[in-house]
Parts: sequence; C-alpha cells; structure tokens
Amino acid sequence: MTTPADRRFTAGRALISLAALTTAVGPYIADWNKTHIYNPTWPPHAKFHNAQTMSTGVALGTLTIYNIWKSNGNAEHNLKNGAAAASMYWLTQISALAYPGTSAANDCEGEETDRGHEKERKFPQAVVALPSLCAVALGYLLERRRLKHL
Repeated sequence: MTTPADRRFTAGRALISLAALTTAVGPYIADWNKTHIYNPTWPPHAKFHNAQTMSTGVALGTLTIYNIWKSNGNAEHNLKNGAAAASMYWLTQISALAYPGTSAANDCEGEETDRGHEKERKFPQAVVALPSLCAVALGYLLERRRLKHL
C-alpha cells in the first residue's frame, strides 16, 4: 500500500517522468513532417505504421505517468511498471534495426550527406533514445533506493 511519503515529488520520479514526456511528444516532433507522415512517396500503409508508432509513444508515456504517480497500490510495483513502460518505446525502436531492410534514417532529397554527418544519419534517434533509457534507469535506481529506506 502506498503512503503519502511514497507519492511525493522525487528526483527518480522526475527523471522517469521526463523520459515519459519525451516518449509521448518526441515521435510527433520527429515524424510530423514531410519526411515521414506527410511524405508523398510513402504508401498509406507505411503512414499507418508511422501513425501507430506515434500513438504508441503517447500511450506508453501516459501509462508511465499514471504508474509513477498513482496514489494506490504497491509503490515498488508501480515503479517497476512505470519504468518498464517508459523503456518500451526506446527498446523497440532500437530492436527495429535488426529487421531486414530497415534503416534508422531516410535518404531524402535535401538531407545532409557529407561525410561528417554519416554516423549521425545511421542512427539519429540515439541522441534521444539512449539518454531516455539512461534517465529511466537512473530514475528507477534512485526511486527504488528511496522506497527501500522508507
């Protein structure tokens, strides 16, 4: 059962919440543009999956916030569920690189193609995915330690 001390604002919850916000908003920032959802060369089914991915980000971000901040149930269980939900979008995004024919970046006209940006273009999502996963991991460890000392 949670107590008032279990529900207070903490650094751990703040880090996980930041990752949740990034998960919910980030896909729209990255994909609501001419290279993705408005890309005229993409067939409707590709756009469907892009839209599904954006909606998944909102769902996982919302689920994270709900679990991290809810006032009932077991605080440690809520923390585990929230941290798991906060990690899923980014872990599945990274796993997508293992599928045949996938690429983390589009080769669209007008994109930078010089050698200095080649590494960035191979996995541009890393600048958001890896810090988000680190924030979740650190937030989880901080909050778990705090809960054990209550």
